Amino acid sequence: YLRQNLLKHHLHLNLSYYKNTTLCPLGIYWALFIDFRINELSFTSVLPKGEKNKNFYKHLLMQSSLLLAYFILFIALELIYFKIADRFNIIDKPNHRSSHTSITMRGGGIIFPIAVLAYSLLNGFEDIYFVIGLLAISTISFLDDILTLNNKIRLSIHLSSVLLLFFQWDLFSLSWYWIVIALIFVIATINAYNFMDGINGITGGYSLLTIATLYYINHYVVNFTSDELLLVVGLSLLVFNFFNFRKKAKCFAGDVGSVSIAFVIVFFIGQLILTTENLSYILLLLVYGTETAFTVLFRKIRGENIFEAHRSHFYQYLSNQLKFPHILVSTIYIVAQLLINVALVLILESTVMYSIYLFLAFISLYIILRFKFEGKQRLLVSYNH
Repeated sequence: YLRQNLLKHHLHLNLSYYKNTTLCPLGIYWALFIDFRINELSFTSVLPKGEKNKNFYKHLLMQSSLLLAYFILFIALELIYFKIADRFNIIDKPNHRSSHTSITMRGGGIIFPIAVLAYSLLNGFEDIYFVIGLLAISTISFLDDILTLNNKIRLSIHLSSVLLLFFQWDLFSLSWYWIVIALIFVIATINAYNFMDGINGITGGYSLLTIATLYYINHYVVNFTSDELLLVVGLSLLVFNFFNFRKKAKCFAGDVGSVSIAFVIVFFIGQLILTTENLSYILLLLVYGTETAFTVLFRKIRGENIFEAHRSHFYQYLSNQLKFPHILVSTIYIVAQLLINVALVLILESTVMYSIYLFLAFISLYIILRFKFEGKQRLLVSYNH
C-alpha cells in the first residue's frame, strides 16, 4: 500500500498525504525508509533481489529513452526555429555596443521555455503557475526580440509573471520580508542575465553549470524539485550550447532566452531556499550578481545614466579592449562560478559565516582584478578614457 502510493506520487514522499492518514509514527518512519530506497531504485525489504534488479534496469532504460527523446526533440525544434528565423529575418545586427562583428540569428534560447512546456505536457502541469508565468514572460520577450514594444506593456507582463511565480512558491502565506527578498532576487537575476548575455557561450555555459549544481544538490543534499525537470532543462541548454558555445555562434539566446532561463533558474533556487530556509544558495549566482552590481555602481559613480545601454561590463572589456576570445572569457566566468559552487556545497553543513566569508572573498578578488585591468581612471572617472 505504501509503495503504491509512493509510486503514484512520482517516487517522492508526499508528507502532507501521510499527515492526513492515521499511520502511526512507526509507519511514517517506515514510509520514509521505503521512499529513500525507492529513490535509490532498490526497493529494499519490499522486493525480492531478482525483481529489484529487474525494476532498476527497466526504470533506467525508460528514463534514458525518455531523455534521449527529449534531446532529439530539442535539436529538431532548434533547427526548425533556425529556418523560421532565417525566413523572417530574426537576426542580431552588430552595433557600437555589440561584442560580435557579424550578423547572427537571434532567439535561439526559445528552446528553454519549450523544454519546460514539453516536460509539463507529459507530467500534468505540476507547477502550473510557474509554467504560465514562464510562457508569458517568454512570449513578451520574444516579441521584444522582433518588435519594439512599449516598456509599460513589457514590464506589466514581467510583473504578472513574477506574481505567478510567487503564487507557485506559496509566498503570500509567509512573512512579508520573504516577499521583499524574493522580489529583489527575481528582478535582479532577470536583469543580470539580460545584461550578461553579450558574448558567445556565457549565458548557455553559466546556466548549464547552475542547473548541474542544482541537480547535484537535489539528488544528494536535499530534494526540492523534480530531477527530471532539471535534466530536461539541462538538455535544452546542451542543445543551445552546441550552436552558441563556439568561436562563430550559429545563434544568440535573445531576450527570450536570457529572460526565460533566468526565470527558470530563479524558480529552482527559490524552491531550494524556501525548502531549506538557507539564503546561502543565492551564491549559486554570485559571479553574475557581483558583475552586474559593481558595473551599475561604477556607472553611477561616473555619473552615467544607468538605464542607458552600454558596454562597460568587465567581460566586455576583456573581449573588446583586451581582445580575449569570447569562449575564453566565458570559460573564465564559468570556472569562477564552479569554484564557488564547490566551496558552497562543502560548507553547507557549517555556520552561515563561512558563506559570508566566501561572498566577501570573491567580491574582494573581483574588485582587485577590475582595478588592476581597467584602472581607477576608467572605472571611476571616464570609462572611455
